[in-house]
Amino acid sequence: MTGVALVIGPAAAQDGRAPEPPKPKLTVEKPADAEAARYCANVAPSIAEARIAWQTKRLAELDAQLRQRIADLEKAEASARAWVAKRDTVMKSASDEVVAIYSRMQPENAARQLSAMDEKMAAAILTRLKPGAAGAILDEMEADRASRLAGLVAARDDKKS
Repeated sequence: MTGVALVIGPAAAQDGRAPEPPKPKLTVEKPADAEAARYCANVAPSIAEARIAWQTKRLAELDAQLRQRIADLEKAEASARAWVAKRDTVMKSASDEVVAIYSRMQPENAARQLSAMDEKMAAAILTRLKPGAAGAILDEMEADRASRLAGLVAARDDKKS
């Protein structure tokens, strides 16, 4: 038997040349931290600009909301001022002379007169009468009308406080 020797070793090239040793890689790998820092440094200005743009937009939105709220409050204030002006007009319309006349009338007659009158005007007169006289007049009125007028008088007294 002829012996065939099998040599286990580096493989020989098929053309008979010795295999070339592996070439070292020429690329030098940078640490991941350095790459991340470079990336952050490159995008930082654009991120800052985006943040400033977002903040500017948000401030504009908040400014618009604030201006709208101020406008709403100014409308409410104007409405309240108008109501106070109407109230003062009604109160002034119940002049001292008219109040003096109603204070000297019999409660039954005053009740009939005030029942036929506008509720706001009647309440204004009752407010300026002495409590005893106003009570006697309300006592002579229908219960519904008297309770509405008493409610208006009470509301006026609450606002004075």
